[in-house]
Amino acid sequence: MIRQRISFFGTVQGVGFRWRARHAAALYGCTGWVRNEWDGSVAMEIQGSARAVEQVLEAIAAGPWVEITRTERQSIPVVEDESGFTAC
Repeated sequence: MIRQRISFFGTVQGVGFRWRARHAAALYGCTGWVRNEWDGSVAMEIQGSARAVEQVLEAIAAGPWVEITRTERQSIPVVEDESGFTAC
């Protein structure tokens, strides 16, 4: 089980990014949250198996209109007993 805080930059707001993230997280059994940031980026904390987290990220990047030009990833402590994935 891993947890990462990821910031996405590029064409990531106003293109269904958060909806796609929430849907993919549910599909692959990940928990956490995603939200738009004031600077036009999108921030996410995601938790699950390493493979499931990568599958979520692949699904997001494959979305129409989404163009991720840069990501910043940081490993952070796992949150015990977390359930669900929220789009804030």
